[in-house]
Amino acid sequence: MSLLGHDLITITQRPETVFVEGHGAWLMDEQGKRHLDLIQGWAVNSLGHSPALITEALLAQSRRLLNPSPAYFNRPMLDLAAALVRVSGFDRVFLANSGAEANEGAVKLARRWGSRHRGGAHEVISFEQGFHGRTLAMMSASGKPGWDRIYAPMPTGFAKARLNDIESVAQAITPQTVAVMIEFVQGEAGVVLADPGFVRELRALTRERSVLLIADEVQTGVGRCGQAFAFQHYDVEPDILTLAKGLGGGVPLSALLCREGLNCFEPGDQGGTFCGAPLMAAVGLAIVNEVCRPAFLAEVRARAEQLSAGLQAIVRDHGLVGERGLGLLRAVELPSNDAPAVVAAAQALSPVGLLLNAPRPHLLRLMPALNISADEVDEGLALLREALRQVLA
Repeated sequence: MSLLGHDLITITQRPETVFVEGHGAWLMDEQGKRHLDLIQGWAVNSLGHSPALITEALLAQSRRLLNPSPAYFNRPMLDLAAALVRVSGFDRVFLANSGAEANEGAVKLARRWGSRHRGGAHEVISFEQGFHGRTLAMMSASGKPGWDRIYAPMPTGFAKARLNDIESVAQAITPQTVAVMIEFVQGEAGVVLADPGFVRELRALTRERSVLLIADEVQTGVGRCGQAFAFQHYDVEPDILTLAKGLGGGVPLSALLCREGLNCFEPGDQGGTFCGAPLMAAVGLAIVNEVCRPAFLAEVRARAEQLSAGLQAIVRDHGLVGERGLGLLRAVELPSNDAPAVVAAAQALSPVGLLLNAPRPHLLRLMPALNISADEVDEGLALLREALRQVLA
C-alpha cells in the first residue's frame, strides 16, 4: 500500500503520480514523463501552465504591494474591476478568491436586494445536476445527487428546476423567489448545454416575475466558450455574473459582477481578508487583457472547431455515442461506463501521457488551455484514439 499523500486529509482518489513542472499544454512528473494536459486544473489555466504573462505579473506586483487590506483601495483592484466592467457590460465588481465564494456572494446580494425591494423574497431556484461550489450553501444550491445528505442539515431556500424545461421553472417560482441561478453549460454534469430558446424564455420569465437571473460562469467565463462570456452566445443579459477559474489563469481569484441597481450591500455586509488583494488582481488584469482580445477569442473558436471535428471523427470510428460542448469545454459520451478506465489508460500511455477528466462514468471531459496549438490538438486526439482502442477493443 502506497504511503504517498498520507499526510493529507483524504478528499479524492489520486493516481500515483507527482507532477513537478508544467509549461503551456504540458505537465512533467517526477519520473520525467511528459503529459499533454487537457484538464488544465478544471478549466483554470487559461494560458496553460506557467505562462510568462502570469510570472511577470506576479513578480512585478510582489515587489510593490501584496495586501494592504480590503479596507483600502489598491491600483490592481481598481484596474481589474474597470477591465471587467469594460468587457462584460456590467457596472459593479466584487473580487474574491474562489467560485464558491463568488456564488455565495451572488446569493447574498440577491437576498439583500430581495429584502429591500421584494418584501423579503430570498429563495433561489437552481437546476438539477448543477454545480455551484462546495460551501454548505452552494452544496444546497447545487443539484448534484446526494449532496443534500452528506452534511445534513443543510441551508434551506434553494428550489430545483430542470434545465431546458421552462415549465419546471415557472412552477418553482413563488412569492418568496428572488433569483434563478443557471450555468449555461453544466460542466460537472458532463458538459450539458442550456438550449438557447430555453435561456431566452428564462430571461423573459424572470423579468416578468421580477426575479433576478444569476449566471454562474465560474467555468464558462473569460474565453472558455469562445466569447469573453458564455452569456454572449445566448444573447441575454443576466443581472448578476460570477467568474473564477480562468479569471486567475492558475491563481485563486474570482469575481461577482452586478448591474448598478443591485449595488445594495451595506458597508460590512460583504468582504474577506484577501478579497481584491493586489497580487491576485494584477494576474487577473493581465489575463483579462490577453484572453478577451478579439483576435485571441477568434483563435479559441478555431481550436474549438478543430477539436470538435476531431472528436466527432473519433466518435464515428470507435462507435461512441457523441460529442458536445461550447468552445474549449467539451465532452465525449461513451456507450459504456468505461470513462475512468480510459482516463487511466490515457495517462499510462508511453512515452507521452494524456490527462483527461471523467465527470461521469460514461463521459470524458476536455478543458485544454485556451492557447493550445493546432498541433497539440492533433496530438491529443491521436493519444485519445489510442487510449480508447486499448480500453474498448
